[in-house]
Amino acid sequence: MTATIAMSRKNGDGSSRLLGWLHEAWLPVVFVAALFGIWEACIHLFDIQPYMLPAPSSFFYQLGFRFDRIWDYTLVTGGETLAGFLVAVALGVPLSLIVAFSWVLRRTFYPLAVTLEMIPKIAFAPIMVSWLGFAFSGKVVIVFMVCFFPILLNGILAFTSLSEDLLRFSQSTGAGAVRTFVKVRLPAALPQLFVGIKGAAVNATVGATVSEWVGGDAGLGYYIQIASGELRMDIAFAIMIMLALVGLALFFAVVLVERALIPWHISQRTIAGAGL
Repeated sequence: MTATIAMSRKNGDGSSRLLGWLHEAWLPVVFVAALFGIWEACIHLFDIQPYMLPAPSSFFYQLGFRFDRIWDYTLVTGGETLAGFLVAVALGVPLSLIVAFSWVLRRTFYPLAVTLEMIPKIAFAPIMVSWLGFAFSGKVVIVFMVCFFPILLNGILAFTSLSEDLLRFSQSTGAGAVRTFVKVRLPAALPQLFVGIKGAAVNATVGATVSEWVGGDAGLGYYIQIASGELRMDIAFAIMIMLALVGLALFFAVVLVERALIPWHISQRTIAGAGL
C-alpha cells in the first residue's frame, strides 16, 4: 500500500511537472511564431528580394526540400561539435582543478590561458588546415579550442572560490582533505563549473562552422558557404535553423546533466518552481 501511494505521488509529480512545462513553453512558441509571421508579412509588404532577406516560408520549404543533404551535413558538423566539446570537458575540468590547487600554475599557466582565450579562434583555423588538411581531426581541434578555455577559466574560478568559513567549518568537524573536497569543495564548485560548460556548449557549433568555412569539404559550414556564394539566402537560412537545433540539443543535454548533479542548487529549484 505504501509503495502504491509513493508511486502515485511520483507519477503525480511527473504529470504536474510536464503540465507546468507545457504551460510555460507556449509563450516562447507563440512569440517565435508571431516573430516569423511579422517577418513574412514585411517581406511581402516591402517587396524585399529573396537574395537580400528570404521569407520564413521559403527557407522552411528549403529545409524540407533539401532535408536529406542538410541532414547528411548535420551529422558531419554534429560529430565535430560533439567530439570537440567532449574532449574539451574531459581535459578542461581536471586541468582547472590542477591549476586551482597549484600556486605555480596559477602564476604561470593561468595568465597564458587568459591570453589565448582573447585570441579569436578563427585565426587558428588556417593553421589547422595547414597542419591537418581537411581531416575530421582539424575541425575537432578548432571546436576544442573554442570550448576548452571557457571551461578551464570557469573551472579555476569555481575551485578557488570556496568560502573560507565553510572550509574552516569542514575542517573543524574532522574531515580530511579528500572528504572535504568530495563533500564540500566539489559541490560548491559545480554551479560555476557548469556556467563554463554551458557557455562552451553554446559556442561549440561556432567552432565547427568556422573550421568548415576555412577548410572543409562537408558539413553545414561548408554548405552555407556554397549557398551564400550562389546568393541562395533561403538555403543559407535553412542551414542556420539546423545549426541552431544542433546547438540547442547540446546545450539542453548539458542542462539535463546539471539538473541531475546539482538539484539542490538555487538555480535548479527556481527552474523547478517555474514548472520547467
